[in-house]
Amino acid sequence: MKYSDSIKPISYLKAHASEIIRDISNNQKTMIITHNGEAKVVVQDVKVFEKMQESVALLKILALSGSNLQKGKHKSVEETFSKVDNRISEFKQSQSEI
Repeated sequence: MKYSDSIKPISYLKAHASEIIRDISNNQKTMIITHNGEAKVVVQDVKVFEKMQESVALLKILALSGSNLQKGKHKSVEETFSKVDNRISEFKQSQSEI
């Protein structure tokens, strides 16, 4: 998407608010609003915003994972599955005691 096509002054937003919201919502667009010639705010479809937030969260998890790998803060697959199996066994045992 080219943002240069979606830059509008605040006066345009004021005069065409309903039309802009409808267009942004229907076409999942993003619009940049300027004030005194400077970009000030972004008007975005909520679904696009949610997808972007999910992407940012996944990127943070990926970055943390990479960092933990470099620091040696990780477990082998065998150790991880062994701990999961133990927790399942403990849970089953506690359920049978009830």
